[in-house]
Amino acid sequence: MIELRNATEADLPEILAITNDAIATSEAIWATSPRTLDERRQWMTDRQAQNFPVVVAVDDGRILGFASYGPFRAYEGYAQTVEHSVYVSREAQRRGVGRLLLDEMVRHAEHSGMHVLIGAITASNTASIALHRAAGFSESSALPQMGRKFGRWLDLVFMYRLFESS
Repeated sequence: MIELRNATEADLPEILAITNDAIATSEAIWATSPRTLDERRQWMTDRQAQNFPVVVAVDDGRILGFASYGPFRAYEGYAQTVEHSVYVSREAQRRGVGRLLLDEMVRHAEHSGMHVLIGAITASNTASIALHRAAGFSESSALPQMGRKFGRWLDLVFMYRLFESS
């Protein structure tokens, strides 16, 4: 049974492995260099210090994926707008893990008084776009050729969910 819980320092090696696999094999993260354990540790410390979630999906002691959100932009006017990330290990994809993690980010953002939750998605990632639509997100128009990876230009789509309570 898959459970969601707050990430701990002990989870960082598996979070790092999922991150670096996505960097090496997919267009989900537009980075080209692997992250280090120290970088992931600082990322988690920074998120948690700002009361932003870092959540893992666990099954039988194994991390299947993780999710978090953080600031969208640095200016004060964006204080209630956050951008999320959801990553699932290749072995656990298409098992509902991404939806569980995304739903948790939605729940947390809404209960934390956020007004907008944003996902920045490679326009060709139809599975992620469909997942976000199913979770009540709306789609912006594609921004063409916003970045490069694997020798080609990538388009970017922002998916967003507005919350009425804030």
